[in-house]
Amino acid sequence: MSVVSAVPFMRSSHMRSPVPQGRRHTLPASEFRTLSPEDAISVFEIEREAFISVSGECPLHLDEVRHFLSLCPELSLGWFEEGRLVAFIIGSLWDQERLTMDALTLHKPHGTTVHIHVLAVHRTFRQQGKGSILMWRYLQYLRCLPYVRRAVLMCEDFLVPFYQKSGFKVQGPSEITVGPLTFIEMLYPVRGHAFMRRNSGC
Repeated sequence: MSVVSAVPFMRSSHMRSPVPQGRRHTLPASEFRTLSPEDAISVFEIEREAFISVSGECPLHLDEVRHFLSLCPELSLGWFEEGRLVAFIIGSLWDQERLTMDALTLHKPHGTTVHIHVLAVHRTFRQQGKGSILMWRYLQYLRCLPYVRRAVLMCEDFLVPFYQKSGFKVQGPSEITVGPLTFIEMLYPVRGHAFMRRNSGC
């Protein structure tokens, strides 16, 4: 199954539309919403293509995607274009200063740190700034959650500048390794934006 495949839709020029002009039921051109377990397959297919070709490892396997979208869907955000998922972020709550191996699979409901597990963009929508825009929208959203004080993530060295542009600061090497891969841990202080929270309509 592929989320990029589509059956061409053709309509004869001699056929009338059953829906009166001006009242067509069309999907929004662009929509941001939290994800659900029903989105898991689309999420995983984008993630697998994005990460396997680069590092050989997926941050989340399909069962883990379903796990987090069931436990904490409110910490996810998907970008849909005409109903098709084109980019997404999945997060969960964590309750320690630094990430450990447990953070890869656990959701700590009483935590105040959002662990961003993965950000991925569909291959046909890359190099368009969508990853940066989605991260900005996600961080704005986190400011509306009163229990969130900060967001953390881990990434490979070459991605550090990308996340720095979004306001993340380097915390140092992560203690987590996946096979031969090592990571840098980065932090974004959500709590430090109280003024923006008061003026964001939250």
